[in-house]
Amino acid sequence: MISPVLGFILRRLAALVVTLFVSSVLLYGVLYLSPGDPAALIAGGHNPSQSTLAAIRAEYHLSDPFWSRYWRWLSGLLQWKLGRSIGFDDQVSHLISSRATNTLFLVGYATVLILPIGIAAGTLSALRGRVLGNIVTTVTSLLMAVPTFVAAIVLIWVFATKLTWFPIFGSGSGFLDRVRHLTLPAVALACSYVAYLSRVTRSAVSAELRSEHVDTARSRGIPMRLVVRRHVLRNAAAPVLTVSGLTVAGLVAGTVVAEQAFGVSGIGSLLVLAAQKQDFVVVQDISLLMVSAFVVVNTIVDLLNVGLDPRLARTGR
Repeated sequence: MISPVLGFILRRLAALVVTLFVSSVLLYGVLYLSPGDPAALIAGGHNPSQSTLAAIRAEYHLSDPFWSRYWRWLSGLLQWKLGRSIGFDDQVSHLISSRATNTLFLVGYATVLILPIGIAAGTLSALRGRVLGNIVTTVTSLLMAVPTFVAAIVLIWVFATKLTWFPIFGSGSGFLDRVRHLTLPAVALACSYVAYLSRVTRSAVSAELRSEHVDTARSRGIPMRLVVRRHVLRNAAAPVLTVSGLTVAGLVAGTVVAEQAFGVSGIGSLLVLAAQKQDFVVVQDISLLMVSAFVVVNTIVDLLNVGLDPRLARTGR
């Protein structure tokens, strides 16, 4: 007999595999279903000769059946053999790995800003009364309404052009220089996510404060700080953790705008350059990596939620 928790883990892992499989088929199928010669599409913006097209067909096995080509591409991905980019004249694996550090650093930096600020603002606004709640609501409404590229323009104008506190362009080298270069991109990337997380946290904490078990604990004379720590924050952790996971997963895709606005040499900016060059191989590989990161992070969050509250395994949420 399989326990509910183990059954939940197996279902989530099975859903992860199915989602990744369907995503990879769809992404690869776009090339297969695209009109025209697939070899010319892979060649991108170039004007290839017949010998070049023949070489591309041979390298990518374009004369093989769809599933044979798909499996060759997928097995190459699993072995980190992503093929060669004609547009960048380099191996795709080298293009991605050489920029992955900047993107991971930017995502980590934005996460460090989002989680403590968003959770603290939401919790305090729920606990400290109407005045602070109204202030947080106004600020978060403003932040949620500002797109990342608008926030990037304002930050560049104020902190890079007027105050000259931070550089406008580049990724930096070394830890401290990289922190200095990526501060403005991380802030621009974090603004809307901080607002969203604080809203969800405030709603979850407020709901717990109105619950019957909190009223019962307070009527027994338990100090409010203990009620908040033992009952309110613990029970509100599940939705906050879920949204935090979705936030981190969304940051991977959000780096496209931030990296492009600040000239950061990361995977997001590589995706934009590859799309401009019509380098379909690079776009295809990066898209699947981003989808995989999003799905894997969501699965990890679901498993952490069950770890915090095993009752969720029975409800399947």
